[in-house]
Amino acid sequence: MRKETSTNALNEKMMIDSCGMSSSLAVIGGRWKPAILCRLSYGTMRYSELKKDIVGISERMLVAQLRELEKDQIITRVVFPEVPPRVEYRLTDLGRTMKTMLDAMSDWGNMYRKHISQTQNLATAVIMER
Repeated sequence: MRKETSTNALNEKMMIDSCGMSSSLAVIGGRWKPAILCRLSYGTMRYSELKKDIVGISERMLVAQLRELEKDQIITRVVFPEVPPRVEYRLTDLGRTMKTMLDAMSDWGNMYRKHISQTQNLATAVIMER
């Protein structure tokens, strides 16, 4: 746990309070949140479906990321009073407003990967010619 009065924490708070992009990245940033949001943008999913669909995520990390997104009011957790218990996650109205941004980020990321791959292939071809 990080000390809230550290210079780093205060600088981060200042950036989030003064920059919309920093505020957005604070909510969706990290390794697993984009993967979770991507899947939930297509509809409601059960915990077990998310766990199975997101390769490499541990149960502990999935629970932590879901809790953070719920705290940030991006997703909602619905528990059904059944045996065994059934838990579903879905985007809130606020979370659904992120779809355009997430789609744009995905498109840019795909373009960037293609650009980097082509640049690296070109550099490799130049080296091979020598």
